[in-house]
Formats: sequence, structure tokens, C-alpha cells
Amino acid sequence: MSNKNKYLINMNEGENGTIISICGGKMATKRLMDLGLVPGTRIKILSKALFKGPVEIGVRGSKLVIGRRLSAKILVGLI
Repeated sequence: MSNKNKYLINMNEGENGTIISICGGKMATKRLMDLGLVPGTRIKILSKALFKGPVEIGVRGSKLVIGRRLSAKILVGLI
């Protein structure tokens, strides 16, 4: 993994990136794809609690809230 890539869970508020891959099982991957989170999608971290709670992201003009476990499966290339 390059230093310009991070898992979504490790990104900071205000950071932007493009989804590179989903590193999860069949169910997690399907869930994220159903939400429109597919490779090539640009995202921005809107808010994130330090240790617990979901991550709020901006994607395609909408806001999504994703649990921490799912956000740990999304590899993002930073912009």
C-alpha cells in the first residue's frame, strides 16, 4: 500500500480521495456497492469520531454514514 493510499477509517476529516478497492467479503462488498461505493468513486470525509461511532462521508452530492467496520474495508487513494 502506497503512502498516498489509506483505508477510509484512517482518513481525517476534510480529506478527499478516490475509492481504489473494497477489501471485504461478499456481503460487505455487496452492501457497499449497493450504496454506490465502487472503485473510482470520489469521496470526502465530512465527520468522524475519534474512537467510536460511524464515519460520515460525502459521495456524489449525498451524505452517507458508514459504520467503522465497513469503513475499514474501503481502500482510498488520496487526492
